[in-house]
Amino acid sequence: MELSSDEKKLLLKTARESIRKEFEDVKIPELDYSVYPKLKMELGAFVTIKIKNDLKGCIGYIIGQKPLYETIIEAAKQAAFGDPRFIPLSKEEFDKIDIEISVLSLFEPIKSYDEIEVGKHGLLLDEGGRAVLLPQVATEQNYNRSEFLTALCHKAGLYGDYWKERLLKIKVFTAHVFGEEEN
Repeated sequence: MELSSDEKKLLLKTARESIRKEFEDVKIPELDYSVYPKLKMELGAFVTIKIKNDLKGCIGYIIGQKPLYETIIEAAKQAAFGDPRFIPLSKEEFDKIDIEISVLSLFEPIKSYDEIEVGKHGLLLDEGGRAVLLPQVATEQNYNRSEFLTALCHKAGLYGDYWKERLLKIKVFTAHVFGEEEN
């Protein structure tokens, strides 16, 4: 799903203001779904927070259960304050963060690992553990297909070469990724 420039800006502003609200009394922008009907769609999404290109938090929902707009509000707060891998964002760090949003497509099961297009597809593993890797992870880490599958297995708590034993229950998806740096 392609979002307009205005929709992207609104989602990024909403993510930032939902985090700022934890430090200051600010109002999250109100949304008129008649003007922005795409933002009412129930889509999975992730919010990634970085400081100087270093990951500070990333939380999302692989399956949309609320309007996209509301999902972004929740994911932004969780990425800033609830990602167990990181210390919660401090007020002093707030002005240094860059926010990136990934809006997910629907998931498609694969019949062969050859169907995975590195840099285009994200991966969802739902076998022996559940794990998700966004499409940009492969690009950022310079992974080839084998390395991407190994990273997925590790994230699910499996040994790295587990994917070589048989075709795992993996679904691919794409993500519409945009961030503050480009706006």
